[in-house]
Amino acid sequence: MREYFTKKDTLLFAKAISSPLRLDILHYVFKNKGTSLNDLADTFNVSRAAITQHLKILTDADLIEIKPLFGNKEARKACYVKEDRFVISLVNQFNTDNFYEVDIPIGQYIAHNITPTCGIATTDNLIGKEDNSSYFDDPERMNASILWFNTGFIEYRLPNYLEKDDNILELQLTMEISSEAPGVAENWPSDISFYFNNHFIGKWTSPGDYGENQRGIYTPEWWQDNWNQYGLLKLLSINEHGTFIDGKQISDITISSLKLTKDVPFLFKMAVLDDAKHKGGFTLFGKNFGNYNQDIKFRVFYEKKKTLILKELTSFFLFFQSIFFNITI
Repeated sequence: MREYFTKKDTLLFAKAISSPLRLDILHYVFKNKGTSLNDLADTFNVSRAAITQHLKILTDADLIEIKPLFGNKEARKACYVKEDRFVISLVNQFNTDNFYEVDIPIGQYIAHNITPTCGIATTDNLIGKEDNSSYFDDPERMNASILWFNTGFIEYRLPNYLEKDDNILELQLTMEISSEAPGVAENWPSDISFYFNNHFIGKWTSPGDYGENQRGIYTPEWWQDNWNQYGLLKLLSINEHGTFIDGKQISDITISSLKLTKDVPFLFKMAVLDDAKHKGGFTLFGKNFGNYNQDIKFRVFYEKKKTLILKELTSFFLFFQSIFFNITI
């Protein structure tokens, strides 16, 4: 899922989908992963130059990625849709100064306690042996691009760049995740629980472990076909209205209830509990693995204290203005 949370990105997205032909191209590429520019030109009966221009608009909006096929020239470039869902966020839509975003490598966890089946790998090789949790402590884990386990948890310390007078509005975490089945099983539900600073903030049930009919777009060639290939890109957000997955509320835990300030560490944990109704494991995909070329994306939206005070004074003024207006009438 791709989220547009700045005015610039939203306008690029609006331009990209404003053309019926570009929408058709987007749908065709989604159904035919790796299609070439020449194939698109033939399919839609337009010139190569026209296709190139439409693809530029789609890539500018981060909707499509064009990857050169090894050993071929530009005419053999392959096209892929980067996301299958799109969200326009109105949070800080017109104030991009008051947020920060950090990519957290999936191997940069600070704690874990897991059970087999389990494993961890880079884009080049497995780290150690499968089903041995000891290798989750191997130094090479910092380069990991995929990890998986049956039950237990993995925890990350996220950067807190807040200053003294900052008031946090929303946290967002975007990651590609799935269940962990023996081999691949797309109907293999798993209850994945989320914690922030050891507070349970909600759970999401992963439908399955994916890859029965196709390989992951970025999954390396050495990775076996009967191993999990890709996951689902999920957006976890916490704000003053509650905690949400892809906009659907999963708990009443609000950002203010977490009492996050400059001096509070940000600890994020994902777990499959022993007593879960659906105990189907957990897989986390990182950069250069799965269908989404990213690690864990962490965003923090906040406002300065002086902005908050100004809002409160404005509300105070409007309240008394309404009282005065009613009295005079």
